[in-house]
Amino acid sequence: MRCVIISGSPETNPNFIKQAVKSDDYVICADRGYEFAKLAGIEPDLIVGDFDSYKEKISVPCEIVKLNPHKDDTDTIHSIDLAFEKGFTDFLLLGVLGGRTDHTFANITALLYIADKGGRGVLLSEKERIELLKKGEYFYKEYLGKTFSLFPFGCDSVCVSYKGVEYPLERYTLKSSVPLGISNVFMSEKSEIKIYDGNAILIINLKEEYI
Repeated sequence: MRCVIISGSPETNPNFIKQAVKSDDYVICADRGYEFAKLAGIEPDLIVGDFDSYKEKISVPCEIVKLNPHKDDTDTIHSIDLAFEKGFTDFLLLGVLGGRTDHTFANITALLYIADKGGRGVLLSEKERIELLKKGEYFYKEYLGKTFSLFPFGCDSVCVSYKGVEYPLERYTLKSSVPLGISNVFMSEKSEIKIYDGNAILIINLKEEYI
């Protein structure tokens, strides 16, 4: 089973949440994430938070974990920890992109937190899909024509190869100080990214918007 964590970004679209969550997902709402789940017609299995951003009455009969507002970790990280305790290793995080930049960055770092604990996570919105890539081969069949960017994350550099993309690479070292990994394009239904060394954040643009 997959664990879906719904957080409280103000840019969250309840209609998108409704489409993304499957009937057999285990759903955790992190604080205001419950508001978006309720608007989407989704009943969570667990609600976690200090409830500084959601102050209304909770009307569903599910497990609730109330956190102390004076804490070190975010509501989302607490949700991840509880999910690991329940045996989950596959995570989809919704309502985590947009709004405050520091919150978005904290949610991106959560991907490394999940990976270091032996899991795999994806951040997803209507506009973007973000995931952490460690050493290994990754194949992308459903993103033909989509733009993607890849950057070293939590390390000085990452050694990568790309196949089936507009700008292929062969064992090329991308450095964290130079953003050369910006704006490539999946050109094949068999596009491949291979990581030889280091960690990378992969951002796939699901809707093309240039600024």
